[in-house]
Amino acid sequence: MDDLFIDKGAETASPAPSGLQKLSPTMPLASRMRPRVLEEYIGQEHILGDGRLLRRAIEADRFTSLIFYGPPGVGKTSLAELIAQRTVSRFINLSGVESNVAEIRKAVEAARQFQRTRGEVTTLFVDEIHRFNKSQQDVLLPHIERGTVRFIGATTHNPYFYVNSPLTSRSQVFQLEPLTEDDLGAILRSAVEDPERGFGKKALNLRDDAAAHLIRMCDGDARKLLTSLELAVLTTEPDEDTGEISIDLAAAEDSIQRKTVVYDADGDGHYDTVSAFIKSMRGCDPDATLYWLAKMLYAGEDIRFIARRIVIAASEDVGMADSNALRVAVAAQQAVEFIGMPEARIPLAHAAVYLATAPKSNRAYAGINAAMKDIAEGRSLAVPPHLRTKTRKKLGVEGGAVENDETAYLCGHDYEDGYVPQAYLPEGRVYYEPSSNGLEQRVAQRLNHWHKQFEENNPPAKKNSTEDES
Repeated sequence: MDDLFIDKGAETASPAPSGLQKLSPTMPLASRMRPRVLEEYIGQEHILGDGRLLRRAIEADRFTSLIFYGPPGVGKTSLAELIAQRTVSRFINLSGVESNVAEIRKAVEAARQFQRTRGEVTTLFVDEIHRFNKSQQDVLLPHIERGTVRFIGATTHNPYFYVNSPLTSRSQVFQLEPLTEDDLGAILRSAVEDPERGFGKKALNLRDDAAAHLIRMCDGDARKLLTSLELAVLTTEPDEDTGEISIDLAAAEDSIQRKTVVYDADGDGHYDTVSAFIKSMRGCDPDATLYWLAKMLYAGEDIRFIARRIVIAASEDVGMADSNALRVAVAAQQAVEFIGMPEARIPLAHAAVYLATAPKSNRAYAGINAAMKDIAEGRSLAVPPHLRTKTRKKLGVEGGAVENDETAYLCGHDYEDGYVPQAYLPEGRVYYEPSSNGLEQRVAQRLNHWHKQFEENNPPAKKNSTEDES
């Protein structure tokens, strides 16, 4: 990024595109720097690159309804406005936070009138569409079906969870990703150089280290980037002799303050980060585990939720390979409840790193799943007579206990090594098959020894189709 952000005020800007709107002197830099034509739009090459579906649909003017979802500041609203401009349609902007059913119907009626009298197509854009309740979203359906409006919705939440299924099924859904550092660098450079919308007329010197800091700390959010730049410029006194406004690293750090982490408590940011945390522990990567843990803590995630996930992972992913993991996890959960933040990060990190570096086995977890599946889908097995309780005997006709002539229960404590060959489950089903990882290797050896003893004392018998089952 050498010398990319030095004063360019002496250069002239290219003629403004025809889509340029009148700029208000009080308009924030982020609003002034919105792209004026589709060619100025930066980022989202995966959907807008040459030959990509959305690009083809816009250029051919062949779409009815679209839903854009992604984190804040990645260009959802700007893209909707550019599509309306490119397809030469009227643009009505509604907010899922402020608008109601009456405003939706008013907008639709206006679209109907323009379509009937002037033959004009209307693009109805609803920002934060997930804020509309079910009835508000349903109001749009018949008008989308009839082609009264072209609908574009934008949301920071996954539409498959927060937007009604009938609406998503009628729409093409596109996910917008956080902007890359190259994208943000281009946006920042444009804001510094543009004499009409940006700071091109000012003697502005944005140092490379300051620019890099702004780009890194805004987490892919162009609005955050431009807002921080504007704050830095407006609060920095120009040099008395040269009039130059010099934005150094210290000024950049002051303008952006605490880094904004893309993390919504009930949306994809939450679930994706938690998923990365769990998979990093499972994947034996303590560094990634600590990073995703730190991100959750930094964003204000509930520490009890994190502790619960660690306790679950202790049995689900480590299991019998190191049963001590569950003790560490439960101890961490209790410590978290006892001490709270900020110190709770210490036992959480302790337990998370223990799990990440422990040997792994999910055999006990897989075993209970298989057993529960058998019970849910198969036949219920009767308890073998010798395993039934003796304290609930059925009474005979004379009031005495019914005698049981089946093989008596043999207690392992009465035999050498605490084991006696004896069947505990009809049909000899196997649910737990130990791995050779960690301490579970010893368990496998022990079970193999017991199985050999059982086979020696109980040679395979011909299957009896009349086994005691219910």
